[in-house]
Amino acid sequence: MTFTREQAAMLMAAENARFVEVARALSAEDWSKPTGCPAWDVRAMAGHVLGMMEFTTSVREFVHVVRTGGKVAGDRPVIDGMTEVQVAERAHLSTADLLERLADAAPRGARSRRRLPAPLRMMPMPQEVDGVRETWRLGYLFDTILTRDTWMHRVDVCRATGHELLLTADHDGLIVADVVEEWARRHGRPYRLVLQGTAGGKFGTSGEEHVLDAVEFCRILSGRGTGEGLLSRHVPF
Repeated sequence: MTFTREQAAMLMAAENARFVEVARALSAEDWSKPTGCPAWDVRAMAGHVLGMMEFTTSVREFVHVVRTGGKVAGDRPVIDGMTEVQVAERAHLSTADLLERLADAAPRGARSRRRLPAPLRMMPMPQEVDGVRETWRLGYLFDTILTRDTWMHRVDVCRATGHELLLTADHDGLIVADVVEEWARRHGRPYRLVLQGTAGGKFGTSGEEHVLDAVEFCRILSGRGTGEGLLSRHVPF
Protein backbone atom coordinates (compact mmCIF):
# COMPACT_ATOMS: atom_id res chain seq x y z
CA MET A 1 0.00 0.00 0.00
CA THR A 2 1.36 3.41 -0.98
CA PHE A 3 -0.06 5.08 2.13
CA THR A 4 0.13 4.32 5.83
CA ARG A 5 -2.78 3.23 8.04
CA GLU A 6 -3.04 6.81 9.28
CA GLN A 7 -3.17 8.14 5.73
CA ALA A 8 -5.74 5.47 4.83
CA ALA A 9 -7.95 6.70 7.67
CA MET A 10 -7.65 10.30 6.50
CA LEU A 11 -8.38 9.36 2.89
CA MET A 12 -11.49 7.33 3.74
CA ALA A 13 -12.96 10.12 5.88
CA ALA A 14 -12.22 12.78 3.28
CA GLU A 15 -13.54 10.72 0.38
CA ASN A 16 -16.78 9.93 2.17
CA ALA A 17 -17.23 13.63 2.89
CA ARG A 18 -16.49 14.57 -0.72
CA PHE A 19 -19.10 12.15 -2.01
CA VAL A 20 -21.70 13.67 0.32
CA GLU A 21 -20.82 17.14 -0.99
CA VAL A 22 -21.34 16.01 -4.58
CA ALA A 23 -24.66 14.35 -3.71
CA ARG A 24 -25.91 17.49 -1.98
CA ALA A 25 -25.11 19.57 -5.08
CA LEU A 26 -27.22 17.41 -7.42
CA SER A 27 -30.35 18.85 -8.99
CA ALA A 28 -33.64 16.99 -9.13
CA GLU A 29 -32.93 16.09 -12.76
CA ASP A 30 -29.44 14.76 -11.99
CA TRP A 31 -30.61 11.77 -9.95
CA SER A 32 -32.09 9.92 -12.94
CA LYS A 33 -29.12 10.40 -15.27
CA PRO A 34 -27.30 7.27 -16.52
CA THR A 35 -23.78 6.53 -15.28
CA GLY A 36 -20.75 4.61 -16.48
CA CYS A 37 -22.21 1.57 -14.69
CA PRO A 38 -24.98 0.58 -17.16
CA ALA A 39 -27.29 -0.95 -14.54
CA TRP A 40 -27.29 2.16 -12.34
CA ASP A 41 -28.46 5.71 -12.71
CA VAL A 42 -27.10 8.33 -10.30
CA ARG A 43 -29.80 7.51 -7.74
CA ALA A 44 -28.96 3.80 -7.69
CA MET A 45 -25.24 4.54 -7.50
CA ALA A 46 -25.76 6.77 -4.48
CA GLY A 47 -27.81 3.98 -2.91
CA HIS A 48 -24.90 1.61 -3.39
CA VAL A 49 -22.41 4.07 -1.87
CA LEU A 50 -24.71 4.53 1.11
CA GLY A 51 -25.04 0.78 1.38
CA MET A 52 -21.26 0.32 1.52
CA MET A 53 -20.94 3.02 4.18
CA GLU A 54 -23.62 1.35 6.31
CA PHE A 55 -22.13 -2.07 5.58
CA THR A 56 -19.09 -1.08 7.67
CA THR A 57 -20.95 0.41 10.64
CA SER A 58 -22.98 -2.59 11.78
CA VAL A 59 -22.03 -6.22 12.29
CA ARG A 60 -25.64 -7.18 11.64
CA GLU A 61 -25.70 -5.27 8.33
CA PHE A 62 -22.30 -6.70 7.36
CA VAL A 63 -23.46 -10.29 7.90
CA HIS A 64 -26.82 -9.64 6.19
CA VAL A 65 -25.25 -8.15 3.05
CA VAL A 66 -22.59 -10.87 2.73
CA ARG A 67 -25.06 -13.73 3.24
CA THR A 68 -27.90 -12.31 1.16
CA GLY A 69 -25.54 -11.07 -1.50
CA GLY A 70 -24.02 -14.53 -1.83
CA LYS A 71 -27.45 -16.04 -2.45
CA VAL A 72 -28.40 -13.34 -4.97
CA ALA A 73 -25.08 -13.64 -6.82
CA GLY A 74 -25.44 -17.31 -7.60
CA ASP A 75 -22.53 -18.24 -9.90
CA ARG A 76 -21.44 -14.61 -10.21
CA PRO A 77 -18.90 -12.88 -7.94
CA VAL A 78 -20.35 -12.33 -4.46
CA ILE A 79 -19.71 -8.59 -4.69
CA ASP A 80 -22.24 -8.36 -7.54
CA GLY A 81 -24.96 -9.80 -5.32
CA MET A 82 -23.93 -7.59 -2.41
CA THR A 83 -24.25 -4.40 -4.44
CA GLU A 84 -27.61 -5.48 -5.87
CA VAL A 85 -28.92 -6.04 -2.35
CA GLN A 86 -27.65 -2.66 -1.19
CA VAL A 87 -29.27 -0.80 -4.08
CA ALA A 88 -32.58 -2.68 -3.86
CA GLU A 89 -32.93 -2.19 -0.10
CA ARG A 90 -32.46 1.59 -0.42
CA ALA A 91 -34.52 2.17 -3.56
CA HIS A 92 -37.54 3.25 -1.49
CA LEU A 93 -35.73 6.20 0.11
CA SER A 94 -36.65 9.71 -0.93
CA THR A 95 -33.83 11.92 -2.11
CA ALA A 96 -34.00 13.84 1.16
CA ASP A 97 -33.80 10.62 3.19
CA LEU A 98 -30.92 9.36 1.06
CA LEU A 99 -28.96 12.57 1.60
CA GLU A 100 -29.67 12.50 5.33
CA ARG A 101 -28.46 8.93 5.67
CA LEU A 102 -25.37 9.61 3.55
CA ALA A 103 -24.44 12.55 5.78
CA ASP A 104 -24.89 10.36 8.87
CA ALA A 105 -23.14 7.26 7.54
CA ALA A 106 -20.13 9.01 5.96
CA PRO A 107 -18.28 9.89 9.19
CA ARG A 108 -19.53 6.81 11.06
CA GLY A 109 -18.38 4.51 8.27
CA ALA A 110 -14.93 6.07 8.22
CA ARG A 111 -14.60 5.73 12.01
CA SER A 112 -15.68 2.09 12.06
CA ARG A 113 -13.29 1.19 9.24
CA ARG A 114 -10.42 2.90 11.06
CA ARG A 115 -11.19 1.06 14.31
CA LEU A 116 -11.39 -2.42 12.79
CA PRO A 117 -9.65 -4.78 15.29
CA ALA A 118 -6.47 -6.55 14.18
CA PRO A 119 -7.99 -10.07 14.27
CA LEU A 120 -10.84 -8.95 12.01
CA ARG A 121 -8.42 -7.22 9.67
CA MET A 122 -6.99 -10.66 8.86
CA MET A 123 -10.40 -12.17 8.07
CA PRO A 124 -10.28 -13.78 4.58
CA MET A 125 -12.65 -12.45 1.92
CA PRO A 126 -12.88 -14.61 -1.26
CA GLN A 127 -13.20 -12.44 -4.34
CA GLU A 128 -12.89 -12.70 -8.11
CA VAL A 129 -10.78 -10.37 -10.28
CA ASP A 130 -10.78 -10.84 -14.07
CA GLY A 131 -12.24 -14.30 -13.62
CA VAL A 132 -9.52 -15.37 -11.18
CA ARG A 133 -10.39 -16.32 -7.62
CA GLU A 134 -8.26 -14.63 -4.98
CA THR A 135 -8.46 -14.07 -1.24
CA TRP A 136 -8.43 -10.57 0.20
CA ARG A 137 -8.13 -9.60 3.84
CA LEU A 138 -10.91 -7.57 5.40
CA GLY A 139 -8.33 -4.89 6.23
CA TYR A 140 -7.55 -4.49 2.52
CA LEU A 141 -11.26 -4.18 1.74
CA PHE A 142 -11.82 -1.59 4.47
CA ASP A 143 -8.60 0.44 4.04
CA THR A 144 -8.25 0.40 0.27
CA ILE A 145 -11.09 -0.97 -1.82
CA LEU A 146 -13.97 0.90 -0.17
CA THR A 147 -12.14 4.22 -0.53
CA ARG A 148 -11.37 3.49 -4.18
CA ASP A 149 -14.99 2.45 -4.72
CA THR A 150 -16.39 5.69 -3.31
CA TRP A 151 -13.78 7.72 -5.20
CA MET A 152 -14.61 6.07 -8.52
CA HIS A 153 -18.34 6.54 -7.98
CA ARG A 154 -17.72 10.22 -7.23
CA VAL A 155 -16.00 10.34 -10.62
CA ASP A 156 -18.96 8.50 -12.18
CA VAL A 157 -21.52 10.90 -10.71
CA CYS A 158 -19.59 14.01 -11.76
CA ARG A 159 -19.15 12.68 -15.29
CA ALA A 160 -22.84 11.76 -15.51
CA THR A 161 -24.12 15.11 -14.27
CA GLY A 162 -21.48 17.54 -15.50
CA HIS A 163 -20.53 18.65 -11.99
CA GLU A 164 -16.92 19.66 -11.48
CA LEU A 165 -14.75 16.87 -10.09
CA LEU A 166 -12.71 18.11 -7.14
CA LEU A 167 -9.14 16.78 -7.37
CA THR A 168 -6.17 17.52 -5.10
CA ALA A 169 -2.69 16.06 -5.13
CA ASP A 170 -2.67 15.27 -1.41
CA HIS A 171 -5.89 13.25 -1.63
CA ASP A 172 -6.67 12.04 -5.13
CA GLY A 173 -2.98 11.86 -5.99
CA LEU A 174 -2.42 9.35 -3.16
CA ILE A 175 -5.36 7.23 -4.25
CA VAL A 176 -4.10 7.15 -7.83
CA ALA A 177 -0.53 6.36 -6.75
CA ASP A 178 -1.81 3.40 -4.74
CA VAL A 179 -3.70 2.14 -7.78
CA VAL A 180 -0.51 2.41 -9.84
CA GLU A 181 1.43 0.44 -7.23
CA GLU A 182 -1.10 -2.39 -7.21
CA TRP A 183 -1.37 -2.38 -11.01
CA ALA A 184 2.43 -2.69 -11.29
CA ARG A 185 2.47 -5.50 -8.76
CA ARG A 186 -0.28 -7.36 -10.59
CA HIS A 187 1.28 -7.21 -14.05
CA GLY A 188 4.89 -7.54 -12.83
CA ARG A 189 6.51 -6.07 -15.95
CA PRO A 190 8.69 -2.99 -16.63
CA TYR A 191 6.70 0.13 -17.40
CA ARG A 192 6.87 3.89 -17.66
CA LEU A 193 3.71 5.78 -16.86
CA VAL A 194 3.02 9.50 -17.17
CA LEU A 195 -0.31 10.41 -15.62
CA GLN A 196 -1.50 13.91 -16.37
CA GLY A 197 -3.59 16.20 -14.22
CA THR A 198 -3.74 17.21 -10.57
CA ALA A 199 -3.93 13.60 -9.38
CA GLY A 200 -1.16 12.39 -11.68
CA GLY A 201 2.58 11.88 -11.61
CA LYS A 202 5.40 9.90 -13.21
CA PHE A 203 5.87 6.23 -12.34
CA GLY A 204 8.29 3.54 -13.44
CA THR A 205 11.53 4.03 -15.33
CA SER A 206 11.54 1.77 -18.40
CA GLY A 207 9.50 -0.65 -20.45
CA GLU A 208 6.03 -0.22 -21.95
CA GLU A 209 5.13 3.47 -21.88
CA HIS A 210 1.74 5.12 -21.52
CA VAL A 211 0.82 8.80 -21.26
CA LEU A 212 -2.76 9.62 -20.27
CA ASP A 213 -4.97 11.44 -17.78
CA ALA A 214 -4.77 10.08 -14.22
CA VAL A 215 -8.53 9.71 -13.77
CA GLU A 216 -8.91 8.06 -17.17
CA PHE A 217 -6.12 5.63 -16.22
CA CYS A 218 -8.15 4.55 -13.21
CA ARG A 219 -11.35 4.32 -15.23
CA ILE A 220 -9.62 1.99 -17.70
CA LEU A 221 -8.21 -0.21 -14.96
CA SER A 222 -11.65 -0.39 -13.31
CA GLY A 223 -13.17 -1.70 -16.55
CA ARG A 224 -14.98 1.52 -17.45
CA GLY A 225 -12.71 2.00 -20.46
CA THR A 226 -10.48 -0.13 -22.63
CA GLY A 227 -6.70 -0.15 -22.73
CA GLU A 228 -4.00 -1.92 -24.69
CA GLY A 229 -0.95 -3.75 -23.42
CA LEU A 230 -0.44 -3.42 -19.68
CA LEU A 231 -3.49 -1.16 -19.46
CA SER A 232 -5.64 -4.23 -20.08
CA ARG A 233 -4.67 -5.51 -16.61
CA HIS A 234 -7.53 -4.58 -14.29
CA VAL A 235 -7.26 -3.45 -10.68
CA PRO A 236 -10.19 -3.87 -8.25
CA PHE A 237 -12.15 -0.77 -7.28
